[in-house]
Amino acid sequence: MAAAAAESGGRRVGFVGAGRMAEAIAHGLIQAGKVEPEHVLASAPSDRNLCRFQAMGCQTTHSNLEVLHSCPLVFFATKPHILPAVLVEVAPAVTAEHILVSVAAGVSLSTLEELLPPKARVLRVSPNLPCIVQEGAMVMARGCHAGSYEAQLLRSLLEACGQCEEVPEAQVDIHTGLSGSGVAFVCAFSEALAEGAVKMGMPSGLAHRIAAQTLLGTAKVLLQKGQHPAQLRTDVCTPGGTTIYGLHALEQGGLRAAAMSAVEAATCRARELSRK
Repeated sequence: MAAAAAESGGRRVGFVGAGRMAEAIAHGLIQAGKVEPEHVLASAPSDRNLCRFQAMGCQTTHSNLEVLHSCPLVFFATKPHILPAVLVEVAPAVTAEHILVSVAAGVSLSTLEELLPPKARVLRVSPNLPCIVQEGAMVMARGCHAGSYEAQLLRSLLEACGQCEEVPEAQVDIHTGLSGSGVAFVCAFSEALAEGAVKMGMPSGLAHRIAAQTLLGTAKVLLQKGQHPAQLRTDVCTPGGTTIYGLHALEQGGLRAAAMSAVEAATCRARELSRK
């Protein structure tokens, strides 16, 4: 605990917006000892979401400006259509000391920089919900005035929530389609796997636990061995065995094309939001 406190260094982190994604990031940072709960300040219009921050021991407020006045590092985690108005509201409080991070899908760095004071240090992050269990898959892109220091600081913090990689901004919307929305796609597949087992006679609770563990174990093998999924798939198949029969059924159902189309549709929607 003492080592974690020393690492956090009394760092104050703010969240403007207190929804699920803000909660996931805050939870990951606190669990990893990157920040003390009492040094986290979150704002939202009502207490509905703030209660979850309060349960973690964080400070809360209804004032967005209070977050800017209190915290040098601020995550903007509002709904995308609300963010521009929020940025206009807080812009007078932004100083050269601030590092500002947007997690709003579809809001470009150019839009953020246009609405904030000149030379504001802005970065954009695309997280996903597994950050809440420190298994997130995130990418980040930096604005014109954010340098290596800001990028390294943010990455070191977010790696407490999972994997974080820096990419060109053009890839952020693709990540939203692949990993941000992909959590829901994976859940739909896990649910379908389990329901197949239920259809064949397995109790529902057991089926869902085994399906989730199968996804978890497969992901770990892919990451730890660095294998291409096709190689692992081939390793599981035996000639004339159960797996190739099941894969044939998936191909007949169009699983591969449907998954690719889902990522494409989600990415295109993120891009549409960027243009609004």
